Amino acid sequence: MSSSTTCWRASVLTIFPEMFPGPLGLSLAGKALEAGIWALDAVDIRKFAGGRHASVDDTPFGGGPGMVMRPDVVDAALEAVLAPGERAIYLTPRGRVLDQALVRDLAARPKVTLLCGRYEAVDQRVLDAREVEEISLGDFVLSGGEPAAIALIDAVVRLLPGVMGAPEGLNEESFESGLLEYPHYTRPADWQGRPVPEVLLSGHHEKIRLWRRQQAEDITRARRPDLWARHLARIDESKKKETKR
Repeated sequence: MSSSTTCWRASVLTIFPEMFPGPLGLSLAGKALEAGIWALDAVDIRKFAGGRHASVDDTPFGGGPGMVMRPDVVDAALEAVLAPGERAIYLTPRGRVLDQALVRDLAARPKVTLLCGRYEAVDQRVLDAREVEEISLGDFVLSGGEPAAIALIDAVVRLLPGVMGAPEGLNEESFESGLLEYPHYTRPADWQGRPVPEVLLSGHHEKIRLWRRQQAEDITRARRPDLWARHLARIDESKKKETKR
């Protein structure tokens, strides 16, 4: 791991540090990790628990299923890794849904500290005391925060300078323009009786650009009406601003 102080850094608080780097040690993220473009610290929360059993959880007040991660243990772990003024991120289904705009924001930060919950939850008091930022991958539940942390880090790392071989391609990916991405094709030109759209073989760059744009709009309208509605709203807002000038 590079000792550079300028690389983007991710600190992950978890009771399963052996899960890292996992997939993040492979492919683009792995190469960037080796190159020192970003750095990873997997911090074992259990090291901050006292007692013979190093217990990080206890039964919930008020009853109910599952166990709750103790505030004193989680707070001690956060205290050890948080930079001055930094807020940790707790990966939870009730958080703000991670989108590309938020990924870009995280990539612009020098560091993120990710708290991976396990069991039923993390004691609310430490989340309040530390003003922890809550982020969700979507409307589903995982067995713990570690898979979500891996997904979040992967999304951020690929935006870092020097990671992607053709960074200009980032501008055409899904969500970057508010639309889903258009379909892609490669050789052979005819596969099992399914030919590549003729426009892509025309060599006419403007026609290709317009076709791809139309495909992106059609796919977004059909598959993600919520994104399409936001896209139309942005267009309307842009038109209003132009009219006022």
